[in-house]
Amino acid sequence: MVDPTGRARGDFATRVATLTLRPDLVLTASGWEADCAVVIDGGRIQKIEPAGDPEPGQVELHRKALLPGTVNTHCHTFQSLLRGLGDDLDFAGWRDRVLYPFSELLDRDGIALGAAFAFAEMLRHGATTCVDFFYLNDDGNENAAAVIGAAREVGIRLVLARAMYDWEGAPKRYRESVPAAARRTRDLIAWHRHDETCRVQPAPHSPHGASASMIRAGWEVAAEEGTRFHIHVAEGRYEGERTLAEHGATPIRYLQRLGVLDRTMIGVHCVWLDDDEIELMGAAGAALAYCPSSNMFLGDGITRIPEMLQAGVRVGLGTDGGCTNNRLSVFEEMRMASLLQRVRLLDGAALGAERVFSLGTRSGAEILDVEAGVIAPGRLADLVAIDLDDPSLHPRSHVLGNVVYAMSDRAVTDVWVHGRRVVDGGRLVTVDQDWLLARVRTLTRRWRLPERGPSCGPP
Repeated sequence: MVDPTGRARGDFATRVATLTLRPDLVLTASGWEADCAVVIDGGRIQKIEPAGDPEPGQVELHRKALLPGTVNTHCHTFQSLLRGLGDDLDFAGWRDRVLYPFSELLDRDGIALGAAFAFAEMLRHGATTCVDFFYLNDDGNENAAAVIGAAREVGIRLVLARAMYDWEGAPKRYRESVPAAARRTRDLIAWHRHDETCRVQPAPHSPHGASASMIRAGWEVAAEEGTRFHIHVAEGRYEGERTLAEHGATPIRYLQRLGVLDRTMIGVHCVWLDDDEIELMGAAGAALAYCPSSNMFLGDGITRIPEMLQAGVRVGLGTDGGCTNNRLSVFEEMRMASLLQRVRLLDGAALGAERVFSLGTRSGAEILDVEAGVIAPGRLADLVAIDLDDPSLHPRSHVLGNVVYAMSDRAVTDVWVHGRRVVDGGRLVTVDQDWLLARVRTLTRRWRLPERGPSCGPP
């Protein structure tokens, strides 16, 4: 996908090698610090030092605060093209009337466009790392390569969770044999092993979307290649009932029986777990990619986050796909995660701002094995500047609380990934947004659900 406007493409080899940022405030590992300069070299934070007098070439961020970029631990980027089609449908209706038929309309260019569209939205909302749980494989890795190319162009850090899927009820383009899926996933990992801004991890789809052999193969690839592996687990109540009926165990117990419940596993959703399953995850050191807005959107339920944290489960936040949430903001997921636990437990202190901010930054990065999510020497220079003059951040009695509970997306002004500025003054600098949206409109302008009548929006 080439931008005809001549704007610089998202090639990280062209980043500025050394950069110094001078904001009013910096959120460091030890808290807020004023009058500091953040020095970046080679895509990493070299040091944080007293600001001193301004020097030529430094980036002055007057009236701005510098935060670690947020980490989106679960998404399906192509689904952003389906936004609006599945509104007000339950999971089965969304899957059968929207996901399956409309994903069949996407060729490789459409897949790349959907990825670029989603990545652009995430960057403008302050997400610097995205996991794309990608399953439109078409018997190879070419489509995944198109997603990786889109990430490079737009400028986001990508974890490509390469799906391994063999349930016969899914469209053919989703499905592969176990040997083919394992071989292709290994190949993709090898091709990007030394990539600075992309890594690949296996992702057997779920206990219902992947056979026992496929799940084991995904875990084995992760063990052999030294990566994490991702799997949807217990998203809806029906899944637990189905897994119990088909395999004689609830989802986490089934995964334990397969021998894959360990520190390499990132379970996605984990809404319907009993107390023992939560303890099993914690004891195994497994992680959770929690998608509160998606779970609400589809009416699936509320994952028991305080109990999981107490049990030792490591947690990150995700948006899920653009058509099962309709927003791609990890800052939004922080707010939703906190408020959901408060109302579930009838406890206004159930999940506070500092903890939930960490879930969307440092903890999310750690479960992915990405050295980001905190502003500290040696960490990746994935950073977000916010406008301290934005009304949503006033009064300044609790700045971090305002970031989590009140901040408007318009307050996100500048974004750096691997030390390279990709958003400047609220505008993408890698891809022309108007050109991108024109391509999205052209591709999707005739997409409708017949039962819902004509669209009331513009063509």
